Amino acid sequence: MARVVMYATGVCPYCVMAERLLRSKGVAEITKVRVDSDPEERARMTQRTGRRTVPQIYIGERHIGGYEDLAALDRAGGLEPLLAEPG
Repeated sequence: MARVVMYATGVCPYCVMAERLLRSKGVAEITKVRVDSDPEERARMTQRTGRRTVPQIYIGERHIGGYEDLAALDRAGGLEPLLAEPG
């Protein structure tokens, strides 16, 4: 299964929904990077993604975006094949 990294905060409902969707697809491990407690991580996230909102999700090396992007990818049938790639 591909490696999943999610930039998140502790009180983000979209982060919770993204995690719930990923877990429903069989993702057992999500590397969470908390940007609310570490300003350097937030700066890295912004530089890496070009976005300031959370969640920001990576599957393997591919930047998916936020929860809405993840849900759209799932509706289009692209999430499961991406998750199945070795990671």
